[in-house]
Amino acid sequence: MRTLFILLAILIVLLSIIWLGLNIKPKSFPSPSTSKWSANKIAIPDSLPSPVKRFYSQIYNAEMPIVKSAIISGQARMRIQGIPFPARFQFSHKAGKSYHHNIELTFFGLPVMKVNEYYLDGNATLELPFGTIENEPNVNQGANLALWGEAIWFPSIYLSDSRVRWESVDSNTAILKVPFEERQQQIIVRFDPKSGMPHLLEAMRYKEADDESKTLWIIETKNWKSINGHTVCSVVAITWFDDNDPWAVFNIEEITYNLNLDEGSGSQEND
Repeated sequence: MRTLFILLAILIVLLSIIWLGLNIKPKSFPSPSTSKWSANKIAIPDSLPSPVKRFYSQIYNAEMPIVKSAIISGQARMRIQGIPFPARFQFSHKAGKSYHHNIELTFFGLPVMKVNEYYLDGNATLELPFGTIENEPNVNQGANLALWGEAIWFPSIYLSDSRVRWESVDSNTAILKVPFEERQQQIIVRFDPKSGMPHLLEAMRYKEADDESKTLWIIETKNWKSINGHTVCSVVAITWFDDNDPWAVFNIEEITYNLNLDEGSGSQEND
Protein backbone atom coordinates (compact mmCIF):
# COMPACT_ATOMS: atom_id res chain seq x y z
CA MET A 1 0.00 0.00 0.00
CA ARG A 2 2.84 2.38 0.85
CA THR A 3 4.44 1.72 -2.55
CA LEU A 4 1.15 2.55 -4.24
CA PHE A 5 0.95 5.89 -2.44
CA ILE A 6 4.56 6.71 -3.39
CA LEU A 7 3.87 5.90 -7.05
CA LEU A 8 0.70 7.97 -6.95
CA ALA A 9 2.59 10.91 -5.42
CA ILE A 10 5.29 10.66 -8.11
CA LEU A 11 2.60 10.59 -10.80
CA ILE A 12 0.93 13.69 -9.35
CA VAL A 13 4.27 15.52 -9.24
CA LEU A 14 5.06 14.57 -12.85
CA LEU A 15 1.63 15.64 -14.06
CA SER A 16 2.00 18.92 -12.17
CA ILE A 17 5.38 19.56 -13.83
CA ILE A 18 3.94 18.79 -17.25
CA TRP A 19 0.92 21.04 -16.61
CA LEU A 20 3.20 23.86 -15.47
CA GLY A 21 5.50 23.47 -18.47
CA LEU A 22 2.55 23.60 -20.85
CA ASN A 23 1.18 26.75 -19.26
CA ILE A 24 4.25 28.98 -19.30
CA LYS A 25 4.15 31.34 -22.25
CA PRO A 26 7.30 31.82 -24.32
CA LYS A 27 8.96 35.15 -24.89
CA SER A 28 7.52 36.79 -27.99
CA PHE A 29 9.52 37.17 -31.19
CA PRO A 30 11.35 40.51 -31.53
CA SER A 31 9.52 43.35 -33.24
CA PRO A 32 10.22 43.83 -36.96
CA SER A 33 13.09 46.17 -37.76
CA THR A 34 12.90 46.62 -41.53
CA SER A 35 11.98 49.94 -43.12
CA LYS A 36 8.43 50.85 -44.14
CA TRP A 37 6.88 51.73 -47.45
CA SER A 38 4.44 54.60 -47.72
CA ALA A 39 0.79 53.50 -47.51
CA ASN A 40 -1.42 54.80 -50.28
CA LYS A 41 -5.19 54.77 -49.87
CA ILE A 42 -8.08 53.97 -52.20
CA ALA A 43 -11.82 54.45 -51.92
CA ILE A 44 -14.07 51.58 -50.88
CA PRO A 45 -16.08 50.46 -53.92
CA ASP A 46 -19.85 50.88 -53.85
CA SER A 47 -20.59 47.66 -55.73
CA LEU A 48 -20.07 45.22 -52.84
CA PRO A 49 -22.41 42.69 -51.22
CA SER A 50 -24.20 44.37 -48.33
CA PRO A 51 -22.41 42.59 -45.43
CA VAL A 52 -19.05 43.20 -47.11
CA LYS A 53 -19.78 46.89 -47.59
CA ARG A 54 -20.89 47.20 -43.96
CA PHE A 55 -17.69 45.57 -42.71
CA TYR A 56 -15.30 47.75 -44.71
CA SER A 57 -17.20 50.92 -43.86
CA GLN A 58 -16.84 50.11 -40.16
CA ILE A 59 -13.10 49.56 -40.11
CA TYR A 60 -11.94 51.96 -42.82
CA ASN A 61 -14.65 54.62 -43.20
CA ALA A 62 -14.47 55.97 -46.78
CA GLU A 63 -10.88 55.01 -47.66
CA MET A 64 -8.65 52.04 -46.95
CA PRO A 65 -4.86 51.59 -47.01
CA ILE A 66 -3.19 49.53 -49.70
CA VAL A 67 -1.26 46.83 -47.83
CA LYS A 68 1.71 45.38 -49.68
CA SER A 69 3.17 43.42 -46.79
CA ALA A 70 2.50 42.52 -43.16
CA ILE A 71 4.23 40.88 -40.23
CA ILE A 72 1.89 39.36 -37.66
CA SER A 73 3.35 38.26 -34.32
CA GLY A 74 2.01 36.83 -31.10
CA GLN A 75 1.32 33.86 -28.85
CA ALA A 76 -0.56 30.68 -29.71
CA ARG A 77 -1.78 27.38 -28.36
CA MET A 78 -1.44 24.48 -30.77
CA ARG A 79 -2.66 20.92 -30.23
CA ILE A 80 -0.16 18.31 -31.45
CA GLN A 81 -1.04 14.64 -30.95
CA GLY A 82 -3.63 15.77 -28.43
CA ILE A 83 -1.14 17.85 -26.39
CA PRO A 84 -1.91 21.62 -26.21
CA PHE A 85 1.50 23.28 -26.53
CA PRO A 86 2.06 27.00 -25.95
CA ALA A 87 3.79 28.61 -28.90
CA ARG A 88 5.08 31.85 -30.32
CA PHE A 89 4.71 32.76 -33.97
CA GLN A 90 5.61 35.33 -36.57
CA PHE A 91 3.91 35.30 -39.96
CA SER A 92 5.36 37.40 -42.78
CA HIS A 93 3.20 38.11 -45.82
CA LYS A 94 3.80 39.72 -49.16
CA ALA A 95 0.13 40.44 -49.60
CA GLY A 96 -1.53 38.06 -52.04
CA LYS A 97 1.83 36.64 -53.18
CA SER A 98 3.75 34.69 -50.56
CA TYR A 99 4.22 34.00 -46.87
CA HIS A 100 6.66 32.66 -44.30
CA HIS A 101 5.36 31.05 -41.11
CA ASN A 102 7.84 30.90 -38.23
CA ILE A 103 6.40 28.88 -35.34
CA GLU A 104 7.99 27.55 -32.16
CA LEU A 105 6.18 25.19 -29.79
CA THR A 106 7.53 25.46 -26.28
CA PHE A 107 7.76 23.74 -22.89
CA PHE A 108 8.58 25.89 -19.84
CA GLY A 109 8.93 28.72 -22.35
CA LEU A 110 11.73 26.98 -24.26
CA PRO A 111 11.43 25.78 -27.88
CA VAL A 112 10.89 22.03 -28.25
CA MET A 113 9.61 22.02 -31.82
CA LYS A 114 10.27 24.49 -34.64
CA VAL A 115 8.28 24.83 -37.86
CA ASN A 116 9.09 26.92 -40.91
CA GLU A 117 6.53 27.08 -43.70
CA TYR A 118 7.03 28.91 -46.98
CA TYR A 119 4.63 29.61 -49.82
CA LEU A 120 6.08 31.26 -52.91
CA ASP A 121 5.07 31.20 -56.58
CA GLY A 122 2.33 28.67 -55.88
CA ASN A 123 4.65 26.18 -54.17
CA ALA A 124 4.66 25.33 -50.46
CA THR A 125 7.61 24.06 -48.44
CA LEU A 126 7.11 22.79 -44.89
CA GLU A 127 10.25 22.38 -42.79
CA LEU A 128 9.06 20.17 -39.93
CA PRO A 129 10.92 18.41 -37.10
CA PHE A 130 10.41 15.05 -38.82
CA GLY A 131 11.37 16.16 -42.32
CA THR A 132 10.62 18.53 -45.19
CA ILE A 133 7.50 18.43 -47.34
CA GLU A 134 7.51 20.14 -50.73
CA ASN A 135 6.20 19.81 -54.28
CA GLU A 136 2.93 18.31 -53.04
CA PRO A 137 -0.22 19.48 -54.90
CA ASN A 138 -2.48 18.99 -51.88
CA VAL A 139 -0.15 21.06 -49.70
CA ASN A 140 -0.03 23.81 -52.32
CA GLN A 141 -3.84 23.87 -52.42
CA GLY A 142 -4.03 24.33 -48.65
CA ALA A 143 -1.20 26.86 -48.55
CA ASN A 144 -2.97 29.10 -51.05
CA LEU A 145 -6.10 29.04 -48.89
CA ALA A 146 -3.93 29.96 -45.89
CA LEU A 147 -2.38 32.82 -47.90
CA TRP A 148 -5.79 34.36 -48.49
CA GLY A 149 -7.45 33.28 -45.24
CA GLU A 150 -4.71 34.93 -43.18
CA ALA A 151 -5.27 38.12 -45.17
CA ILE A 152 -8.16 38.69 -42.74
CA TRP A 153 -5.40 40.48 -40.77
CA PHE A 154 -5.09 43.00 -43.64
CA PRO A 155 -8.48 42.73 -45.38
CA SER A 156 -7.99 45.68 -47.72
CA ILE A 157 -6.17 43.21 -50.02
CA TYR A 158 -9.56 41.59 -50.74
CA LEU A 159 -10.55 44.82 -52.50
CA SER A 160 -7.26 46.26 -53.76
CA ASP A 161 -6.18 43.06 -55.56
CA SER A 162 -7.92 42.93 -58.94
CA ARG A 163 -7.80 39.12 -59.00
CA VAL A 164 -10.16 38.85 -56.00
CA ARG A 165 -13.94 38.89 -56.30
CA TRP A 166 -16.80 39.07 -53.79
CA GLU A 167 -20.06 37.29 -54.59
CA SER A 168 -23.29 37.94 -52.70
CA VAL A 169 -25.13 35.12 -50.89
CA ASP A 170 -27.42 36.74 -48.31
CA SER A 171 -27.51 39.58 -45.78
CA ASN A 172 -24.86 37.93 -43.57
CA THR A 173 -22.89 35.79 -46.02
CA ALA A 174 -20.65 36.32 -49.04
CA ILE A 175 -18.26 34.23 -51.11
CA LEU A 176 -14.67 35.38 -51.49
CA LYS A 177 -13.10 34.14 -54.74
CA VAL A 178 -9.31 34.15 -54.80
CA PRO A 179 -6.75 33.15 -57.46
CA PHE A 180 -5.07 29.74 -57.43
CA GLU A 181 -2.90 28.59 -60.32
CA GLU A 182 -5.05 28.98 -63.46
CA ARG A 183 -8.35 28.86 -61.59
CA GLN A 184 -10.01 30.15 -58.42
CA GLN A 185 -10.66 28.95 -54.91
CA GLN A 186 -13.58 30.12 -52.85
CA ILE A 187 -13.90 30.99 -49.18
CA ILE A 188 -17.33 31.39 -47.63
CA VAL A 189 -17.35 34.37 -45.27
CA ARG A 190 -20.06 34.57 -42.63
CA PHE A 191 -20.56 37.95 -40.96
CA ASP A 192 -21.84 38.43 -37.44
CA PRO A 193 -25.32 40.03 -37.76
CA LYS A 194 -24.75 42.22 -34.67
CA SER A 195 -21.16 43.43 -35.02
CA GLY A 196 -20.96 43.24 -38.81
CA MET A 197 -17.49 41.68 -38.54
CA PRO A 198 -16.46 38.49 -40.37
CA HIS A 199 -17.09 35.68 -37.91
CA LEU A 200 -16.30 32.52 -39.89
CA LEU A 201 -14.23 31.86 -42.98
CA GLU A 202 -14.85 28.39 -44.42
CA ALA A 203 -13.19 26.50 -47.27
CA MET A 204 -12.68 22.94 -48.45
CA ARG A 205 -9.00 22.08 -47.97
CA TYR A 206 -6.80 19.00 -48.12
CA LYS A 207 -5.79 18.07 -44.59
CA GLU A 208 -2.90 15.77 -45.48
CA ALA A 209 -0.59 15.56 -48.47
CA ASP A 210 -1.99 12.17 -49.51
CA ASP A 211 -5.71 12.82 -48.86
CA GLU A 212 -8.07 11.97 -51.70
CA SER A 213 -10.86 14.22 -50.45
CA LYS A 214 -11.02 17.66 -48.83
CA THR A 215 -12.13 18.56 -45.31
CA LEU A 216 -13.99 21.68 -44.23
CA TRP A 217 -11.42 24.12 -42.83
CA ILE A 218 -12.73 26.87 -40.56
CA ILE A 219 -11.18 30.15 -39.43
CA GLU A 220 -13.08 31.68 -36.53
CA THR A 221 -12.41 35.32 -35.66
CA LYS A 222 -13.06 35.44 -31.92
CA ASN A 223 -12.21 39.08 -31.18
CA TRP A 224 -11.52 42.38 -32.93
CA LYS A 225 -9.66 45.32 -31.41
CA SER A 226 -7.33 48.22 -32.22
CA ILE A 227 -3.64 47.32 -32.57
CA ASN A 228 -1.19 50.05 -33.60
CA GLY A 229 -4.13 52.22 -34.63
CA HIS A 230 -5.74 49.59 -36.87
CA THR A 231 -8.90 47.60 -36.18
CA VAL A 232 -7.84 43.98 -36.60
CA CYS A 233 -8.87 40.48 -35.67
CA SER A 234 -6.88 39.83 -32.49
CA VAL A 235 -7.83 36.19 -31.76
CA VAL A 236 -8.19 33.51 -34.44
CA ALA A 237 -9.12 29.86 -33.95
CA ILE A 238 -8.43 27.25 -36.67
CA THR A 239 -10.56 24.10 -36.79
CA TRP A 240 -10.83 21.07 -39.05
CA PHE A 241 -14.50 20.12 -39.18
CA ASP A 242 -13.86 16.46 -38.32
CA ASP A 243 -11.88 17.49 -35.20
CA ASN A 244 -14.76 19.52 -33.71
CA ASP A 245 -12.41 21.63 -31.52
CA PRO A 246 -9.76 24.14 -32.72
CA TRP A 247 -6.30 22.68 -33.20
CA ALA A 248 -4.74 26.16 -33.05
CA VAL A 249 -5.65 29.49 -31.44
CA PHE A 250 -3.56 32.56 -32.35
CA ASN A 251 -3.49 35.65 -30.12
CA ILE A 252 -2.15 38.65 -32.02
CA GLU A 253 0.17 40.98 -30.14
CA GLU A 254 1.60 43.06 -32.97
CA ILE A 255 0.89 43.74 -36.65
CA THR A 256 3.14 45.92 -38.77
CA TYR A 257 2.18 46.83 -42.31
CA ASN A 258 4.08 47.77 -45.46
CA LEU A 259 7.53 46.74 -44.36
CA ASN A 260 10.19 46.28 -47.00
CA LEU A 261 10.46 42.51 -46.76
CA ASP A 262 12.95 42.47 -49.66
CA GLU A 263 15.55 43.54 -47.10
CA GLY A 264 15.39 40.06 -45.60
CA SER A 265 13.19 37.05 -45.10
CA GLY A 266 10.61 39.08 -43.19
CA SER A 267 10.60 37.02 -40.01
CA GLN A 268 13.07 38.04 -37.36
CA GLU A 269 15.84 35.89 -35.99
CA ASN A 270 15.05 33.87 -32.88
CA ASP A 271 15.74 35.54 -29.56
